[in-house]
Amino acid sequence: MVRPLRSLIRIIFLALAAFLAIPGCANGSPNHEVLVQRVIDGDTVQLSDGRLVRYIGIDTPEMRRKVGDVWKLEPEPFAQEATEANRRLVEGRKVRLEYDAQTQDRFGRLLAYVYVNGTLVNEYLLEEGYAHPITIPPNVRFAPRFQAMSRKARAEHKGLWKLGEEN
Repeated sequence: MVRPLRSLIRIIFLALAAFLAIPGCANGSPNHEVLVQRVIDGDTVQLSDGRLVRYIGIDTPEMRRKVGDVWKLEPEPFAQEATEANRRLVEGRKVRLEYDAQTQDRFGRLLAYVYVNGTLVNEYLLEEGYAHPITIPPNVRFAPRFQAMSRKARAEHKGLWKLGEEN
């Protein structure tokens, strides 16, 4: 009885070690790329399999707002520019998703850091002033880096920071 139990424990341990050795698996990231079907707005995309991905650590002006059960197109200032920047980066392209501590929000969207051709899209949108940082624990891995990138964009009056300091 003891010998089969030891064998089972050894198999489980080896399987776990092999899983953790695969790049990206320890932090929940897939080791493959996914196709972005369409851009919803500056910080949300839809994958080719229908899943929605909300970018971790950033917030962009909203394109739509929900009135009752209906979504109305009512772009906030700079929402179209943020959406177009995101579209130029990822729409119709394969991206790599990297997760943090929490992988889904209360709406069922995936929460991810999104990479295209080695560029961290979340950070790029901050750097160019299309977004501002939003830190929602427990997903805080890049929070200091994102804050610094936003301060730099603001100091350089990039993107939405062209509108003035009242933002």
